[in-house]
Amino acid sequence: MADDEFTRIAASFPEPFRLLVRETAGSTNDELRALANAGAPGGVVLLALHQTAGRGRRGTVWFSQAEESLAFSILVRPAEPKALWPRLALAAGLAVAEAVESLGITCAIKWPNDVWIHHRKVAGILVEAGSDFAIVGIGLNVNTANFPTEFSEIATSLRIETAREFPRPEVLAAIVRCFALRSARIGADFDALLDAVRQRCVLTGERVSLTTASGPRQGIIEGIGPGGELLLRTATGVESLIQADDVRIRREL
Repeated sequence: MADDEFTRIAASFPEPFRLLVRETAGSTNDELRALANAGAPGGVVLLALHQTAGRGRRGTVWFSQAEESLAFSILVRPAEPKALWPRLALAAGLAVAEAVESLGITCAIKWPNDVWIHHRKVAGILVEAGSDFAIVGIGLNVNTANFPTEFSEIATSLRIETAREFPRPEVLAAIVRCFALRSARIGADFDALLDAVRQRCVLTGERVSLTTASGPRQGIIEGIGPGGELLLRTATGVESLIQADDVRIRREL
C-alpha cells in the first residue's frame, strides 16, 4: 500500500523530521496549522494521499491528482527572527529544485515560490506563518500524465518531462533531506543559499509585469537582492520588492 511505502521511507528522514500520512485532506497546510496550534513540534511532515482543497498564494487553486502527485506540508519552528521567515519560501523552492535535479532533471526557480521545468510549473510552495511557527506547503507534480485544460499549457510533471515514472516516497524523502539543509540557512549562510537560487532564477534579465501593494508595475528584473527581494528596474529606477503577485514574463517582439 502507498501508506506503507511512505512510512517505510520516512525512517530515512533526518532529525527532527517525522511523517504523518492522511488518506484524504482538504488542505495539508490547514490540517498542520491545527496540529501546530495544539503544540506539535517542528519537523512534522503531513502528507495527504489525496488533497481535495489545495491552494496556492492568494487563494489560487492547486491541482493535485491522487496517486500521481505529492501534496504535503512541513511544520517549522525557526530559531531565527520572524522577519527572516519569508526566506523559507526561497529555501523550500531551492530544496525542491535540488531534489528534482538529483533525479537528473534541470529546474529553474520563478521567484519566490515556483519551480519550473522548460517554462512550465512543476511545483508550487505556500509558506504561512503562525504565532511561533511557519508552515511550508509543497505541491509537486510527479507522475501526472494529463492536466485539465485550464492547466495544460502552464503545468508539467516529472513524468511528462522524462517519459518515465518516479517512486513518490523516494521523491518526498529527497525533498525533505534537501529542505533540512536549506531551511537551516535562512539566517547563517543565507548568502550561499541565495547564490544557489540566483543561479536558477528564471526571471533575471526578463521584462515582466507584476502587481505590488501600491499597484501594477512593469520593468526588467535585475536579479535578487541580498535579503531575497526581487530587483525590478523601471523607468524611475530600481525597486526592491519583498512581495509581488501575478509575476508574468512579457514576450514582446
